[in-house]
Parts: sequence; C-alpha cells; structure tokens
Amino acid sequence: MDKELIINSTPTNVEIALLEDKKLVELHYQKTNTQFSVGDIFLGRVKKTMPGLNAAFVDIGHSKDAFLHYTDLGPRLKSLVKYTDDVVSGKSNTHRLDQFEFSPEINKNGKIDQVLKKRQHILVQVLKEPISTKGPRLSCEMTIPGRFLVLTPFSNVVAVSKKLGNLEERKRLKNLVESIKPKNFGLIVRTAAEGKKVADLHEELNFMMERWEAIFTQLKNAQPPLKLLSELDKTSSMLRDMLSESFNKIVVNNQEIYDSMKSYLHNIAPEKERILDMHRSNRPLFDNHGVTKQIKSSFGKTATMPSGAYLVIEHTEAMHVIDVNSGHKMSSNNMGQAVLNVNLESAEEIARQLRLRDIGGLIIIDFIDMKGAENRKALLTAMRNAMKKDRAQHTILPLSKFGLMQITRQRVRPAVKINTAEQCPSCAGTGKVNSTILISDTIERDLKFILQSRPSSKIKLRVHPYIYSFLRDGLFNSIQVKWFKEHFKWVKLSADADFPLSVYKFYDSNDDEIRLN
Repeated sequence: MDKELIINSTPTNVEIALLEDKKLVELHYQKTNTQFSVGDIFLGRVKKTMPGLNAAFVDIGHSKDAFLHYTDLGPRLKSLVKYTDDVVSGKSNTHRLDQFEFSPEINKNGKIDQVLKKRQHILVQVLKEPISTKGPRLSCEMTIPGRFLVLTPFSNVVAVSKKLGNLEERKRLKNLVESIKPKNFGLIVRTAAEGKKVADLHEELNFMMERWEAIFTQLKNAQPPLKLLSELDKTSSMLRDMLSESFNKIVVNNQEIYDSMKSYLHNIAPEKERILDMHRSNRPLFDNHGVTKQIKSSFGKTATMPSGAYLVIEHTEAMHVIDVNSGHKMSSNNMGQAVLNVNLESAEEIARQLRLRDIGGLIIIDFIDMKGAENRKALLTAMRNAMKKDRAQHTILPLSKFGLMQITRQRVRPAVKINTAEQCPSCAGTGKVNSTILISDTIERDLKFILQSRPSSKIKLRVHPYIYSFLRDGLFNSIQVKWFKEHFKWVKLSADADFPLSVYKFYDSNDDEIRLN
C-alpha cells in the first residue's frame, strides 16, 4: 500500500491529507495558534473537586477548566504529587528517579476528595482536546512518546505492542529494553521497533529522557498554570506514529514546514528524506493531488460508492447513524450474494468515512438485511479487517437481531465537518437573477482600475478553473496576451477549484489580496 502525506499551509492553519493508494483516508486541521494539543504536559491547579462526578476541575490556562476524572489519576498519583512538590520547592535536584521512593498506590475505587484538594498543584497531560463547550480532558499518567518507544515515568513495567505477533521478536525486544531501562521508568515498545537494534532504541530513550529533564527544569519554582512540554506539531507527530516503508511521498507547500520536516526526518529516518518534496507549482496543492475533489465528494450527508450503492450519514447529540442503501444497480440474479457484496463494499467505505471525518462516540450502522448466519459473520470479519488501519481505539459488536451493528470509537478531538454545499454565485441564495454578465468584462474593468492605482505592482489573478482556461484559450491570441499588449503588464493567472464560477481575486507580489472596496 502506497501512502502519501499532503500538507497544505495557509496563514491561519495547516491542512494535512493522508492518502492510501491515492484515496483520501484522513484529513487533519491544525490551527497555527493552538495552545492545547493531545500529549501536552502542564502544571495545573485544582480549582474544585466534584465528589458527585468523582472528578476534579483543573486550571491549565484554558477558558474552560479542564476535566480530570478519578479513573485517569493512575495508581501512582501520590508519587507524582510528591515528585512535583519536591521539584517545585527545590528539594529535588535531579530529573532521574533512581533514588526516588514510591508512595503507596491509591485505591482504584476511591473518591476524588480523598486524594486531591482545592488549590493543589498537580502535573497533568492533555488526554483530549477541548471539544465544543467542554474543556480539555486530563490524565495524571504521564507518557512521553517516541517513534519506537513510549516512556512512562513512575512505573517499572516493560510492555510490547500487541500488534507485534512474532513471539521471538517480542521476547528479543523486551530483553533489550529491560537492559537499557532507567530505574523507576517504564517503557512501551511500539510496533515500529520491530527489527531495530539496541543502539537505535537507546538513542531514542536518551532523547525522551532529555524531554523529561526539560520538564524537571521548568518545574523549579514554577507557578501554575504553566505548559511544561508541547507535543510535536500535527505533521511531525503523524510522521512519528505512522512513518513506514509504505510511505512514498510527502509534499509540502511551505518552506518553514519543509525545513522543519526535513530536519525531523533526518533525525528519525534519514533514508526517508528523499520522499519529501516542496510544492512549487502555481496550482493549489490540494487541487494538484486531487484532494479537493475527494473532499467535496466524500463529505456531506450522502457518500456514494463505485457500485452505485450509497451511505446516508446522520449526526445526533447522542450518536452517529449510518444507513446503507443499495441504489438502483444491484443485480438480482443471486439476491443473497448481491446484498452481501453491497454490505462488504459499504464496510470498507464506512471504515474510511470514520477515519476521514474522525467520528467518535457511538456509531449505529443499518446494513441491508441478510438472513444467512455465514453472511452476517463474513460482514463482521470484513468490518473488523477494514478498521484495523484505524489508529483510534474502537470496539465492534456483531449484528443484532435487527440487523444493526454498533461501533464505539475513541473521540479525542472534534469531528471533521465540511460543508460541501455552495451558495449560488449568480443569485447569492435569493433565487433571483437580475441579468447575465460576461465575467471577463468585469475582470478587465477591475484590472484597469488596479493598473491605474498601482502601475508598478506585479499582479496575480486567481479564478475558477473554467475561467482560467477561458482567459488562456488561444495561446498567442488569448485574453491574457491581449491584456499584455494593451497594458504592457503580464498578469499571472492561477486556478482555484474552491472558487465559485464568478468569483475572482487579485493579489500583489507578496500574495496579499488587492481589495477593490
């Protein structure tokens, strides 16, 4: 399977598209000014405890207090609190835990007000980003992830990913990690560590210990709320978690991100530097790689499949509901097999849609009814196989007697919602059209005004692809050449599929829009 990462940078956010065999499977948005990402570590202050919820609300600097449930405290909470207090007060002068004595574990069935009190300082990690009106969700079980290993302070457990099926390799990796593990630090061996030598693992362990030391340094005399450790940006964290031999292309349109990723790849996988490419075409990056077209066809209430079958996806406050419909092309020669084929195709598309839209929580799927037990079992197997590529934790239940399948999927950030409907550029949604105009005439009128007001400026014009072709049609006799002959100024053209047909924008040499009113 070929994987491509397409990274489109805009002034306000970074859009990241993951393609598998040219098919869009994940879409991520990261605001350039985001302050709270999953994995960030903070020194927070307990604002209040809620015995009824068995949880506490913690101030980490967000407009909404963050939520910390008792089950997310971890058994070593008292050790974490003791270490935090010692470092903040200056009693501890080392980030290592060789001489640190663990405190007794807390009762897993205890109450929040028995272990935390108001205004207490506490070390926390963001478990879920702020969603809707809710603040971030927190955990006190610290993890510092790397590409091959995950470091867990205040633990002595060594665990190996269950996705590593080879028993000999699991045993080898566990022995290697136990030989390099610092005292009172646990380690989780990730799937990407398969086949790696002890030198590779030790080098990454040293890097993670340096990050833990950075937390220790900032904790000294610190006052909450304070961010102690930032998770990698979205692009780097995706590379860390997903980079494999099947990755064959990474394309970026921003020089700063390109340099950052090249440096990151040089550190974690120098052999993969060659797959990083800088997009230099005038055509928008997502248009160039077919991402825009897939976004517009994949989002919305209905998702159509090649066979003609389609999904209807509805969202409610409590759950997400997906209905499978056969369309009009289903063959009736063998109805049972035809229904199974539609359901199997739908299972693949549903798994893709869950990843693409990042849908979390409870999902109910109404497949087309099947009577045979073997067909129902085959559908369950196909659904589980299709979901294996999904990194989010999920549980899939067999079909109920009503033919419904229930799935729960981990929700860590808001679902991706894109409105694919466009306002009519002719009537602006009113349903009334005053007159028909030639778009090229209005563009030329505005161009003359701009040339009069700023004669020395270099001018770029961005239009819908149809208008772009129209303005360039005829090569030496095109409208673009005609403008050059008339005004002695070359207007650079570019096409943008996101523009409605009658929308156009002028830009200067700094890519700042030239506004006419």
